[in-house]
Amino acid sequence: MAFSRHLMIILALVTGCILPSGVQALWPIPTTLETGMTTLKISPAFYFDVQIEGAPSDLRDAVAQSQYYLENDKLGRLVVGRGSNDTRALATARTLSKLTLSLASGVAAEPISSEAVKPLGTRSEEYALIIPADGSAATLTANSTLGLYRGLTTFNQLFYYYEGVTYTLLAPISIKDTPAYPFRGLGLDTSRNYYPVCDILRTLDAMSWVKINTFHWHITDSQSFPLEVAQYPELSINGAYSPQEVYTASDVQYIVQYAAARGIDVMMEIDTPGHTAIIAATYPEYVACSDASPWADFANEPPAGQLRFALPEVMNFTASLLTNIAKALPSHYFSTGGDELNTNCYANDYLTEQQLNRTGMTLNGALDAFTQTTHGALIAQGKTPVVWEEMVLDWNITLSNKTIAMIWISSADAAAVAGRGFRIIHAPSNYFYLDCGAGEWLGDDPTGNSWCDPFKTWSKAYTFDPLANLTEAQYELVLGGEQILWSEQSGPQNVDSIVWPRAASSAEIFWSGKQPTGAALNVTEALPRLHDVRYRMVQRGINAIPLQPQWCALRPDACDIYA
Repeated sequence: MAFSRHLMIILALVTGCILPSGVQALWPIPTTLETGMTTLKISPAFYFDVQIEGAPSDLRDAVAQSQYYLENDKLGRLVVGRGSNDTRALATARTLSKLTLSLASGVAAEPISSEAVKPLGTRSEEYALIIPADGSAATLTANSTLGLYRGLTTFNQLFYYYEGVTYTLLAPISIKDTPAYPFRGLGLDTSRNYYPVCDILRTLDAMSWVKINTFHWHITDSQSFPLEVAQYPELSINGAYSPQEVYTASDVQYIVQYAAARGIDVMMEIDTPGHTAIIAATYPEYVACSDASPWADFANEPPAGQLRFALPEVMNFTASLLTNIAKALPSHYFSTGGDELNTNCYANDYLTEQQLNRTGMTLNGALDAFTQTTHGALIAQGKTPVVWEEMVLDWNITLSNKTIAMIWISSADAAAVAGRGFRIIHAPSNYFYLDCGAGEWLGDDPTGNSWCDPFKTWSKAYTFDPLANLTEAQYELVLGGEQILWSEQSGPQNVDSIVWPRAASSAEIFWSGKQPTGAALNVTEALPRLHDVRYRMVQRGINAIPLQPQWCALRPDACDIYA
C-alpha cells in the first residue's frame, strides 16, 4: 500500500495535477511559474526601488502598502511547527535587499486608478517577477502600473515569517502572469442591509489581494434607496433606513477612488423596472402594485412594487436618474438590472392599462421602449449597459449589441444567451451565490430553506467551468464572472466570514483558468493554497472563516475524504 501511494503521488506530479508544496502561497496561481529550493531571507534594510520616471502617487502608495504587508503579515508557514524546521536553512540563507520595479521601454506611467477603469480588453494586468537565489535584486516589470500592482500582490504572497525572519524557501522564482479573463468580480447588495463605508473598503482590500478587478455594487432595491442623488434628494431622504445609513456623493467618490487605486472598477447597479418598490416613498405615482398584499403574488420578496415603465414620464424619470448617477462614475459599465419582473403587478394597474390602451402597445412593447430610452441615455454617456439574463431570454426587446448579460438563474442559461450573440458575465446561483444555504429568512416558515439551497462551498464554486456547453466560436463572448452576496441575512457583522475566502474561488477561475502546467484546476491541489489565503487574510484583519480544523490546514491532503 505504501509503495502504491508513493507511486500515485509521483504520477500526479509528473502529469501536472499537483504543484510543488512550496507554492501553496500563491493565489490566484500564475500563468507560468518556475521555482527552486533555495532559502532566501528579506533583508532588514529591504526596499522597493521604483525605477519609473514620474511614478504616479497611487503607485507610490501601493509600494508603501506592499512594504507594510511584507513587514507585518508575519504569517508562519502552514506546516506542523509553523516554520520551526526552517531554522537551519535560515542560518545560512542569503538575503534579498530590494525589488526593482520598472515599466517596459516606451511605456508612459499612468495612475493605477486610470488603468483600472479602462474598457475591458484594453487593461494591461500582466507582469513578470524574477527573484534570484543569490540575493541580487529581484525585478518586477510590466506594461502598466496596474500590472505592477498585480505583481506586488504576488510578491507579498511568497514570503513567510518565523522568529523575526521573513523568508521564502523557493528561490529562484520566475513568474510570468496574465489574466485568463478580463472581468473578475465580486457583487455586494447594500440595500437589503446597509454596510458602512469602512466595511466596503475592507472588502475592496481583500478583493485586491486575489486580483479581483470589479466591484459590482447593487446599491438600491425594493427595501431601501440609500444612495444620495443630488438631482433627486428625496429618494434617499425617504428611502434610506435612516439618515446615517446613506451613501453620500462624497462616500461614493471615496469608495470609487479607493477601489481604483487597488485596481478595481466599480460597476454600480440600479435595478429597474423591478426591485423598485422603495421609489413609491417619494414618487407613488411612478410605482404599480405598491405594497400590495399578498406580496408573493406580485414580487419575489417583500415589499411589492415596480416602476410603471409604460408611462412616458416614468421612462424619462428613470433615464434621468440613471444618467445622473452614472455620469459621476468613471466606469464604462452600468447595470440596469432587469430581473424578476412580475407581470401580475400590471394586470390590474389602471395607469398602465390606460397607457397601453391609448398607444396600442403590449406590455412587452412598453418594456422595449423603456429599455431603449434608458439604455440609449446611458450609451449616449459612453456607458455600456449590463443586464440580468431575463432581459435577453424572457422578453422580446431590442438591446444594443454592446449590452452585457449576467447569468444568474442557472449556469445552463449561458449557452442560450451566448447563442443570441451577447457577451456574458457568469454569476450563476447554482455555483456562485454566497447567500445560499442559510435557511429561510421569511417569517412564519420555520421549516423553510433558502430558495437556492444548498450552501455553495468554495470547492463547489471552484469546479465551475466558464466554457461549459459553449461552442468554440462563443468562447470569446465570456468576459469572466463573479461571486455575489445578496444581503437578506448579511451585513457588516458577518460579511467577512460569508465572503472570504470563498470568493477567492472565482478569482482564480477567471484569472488563472488552469494550472501553470496546463492541467485543469482541481480542488485537491487548490485547498492548501486557499488555506494560505485565508490565514494571510486573517493576519491582515479580515475575519475569514476557517475551511477546516487547523490540524488539517497544517497537513495538506490529510483530511481528504479518501486519505
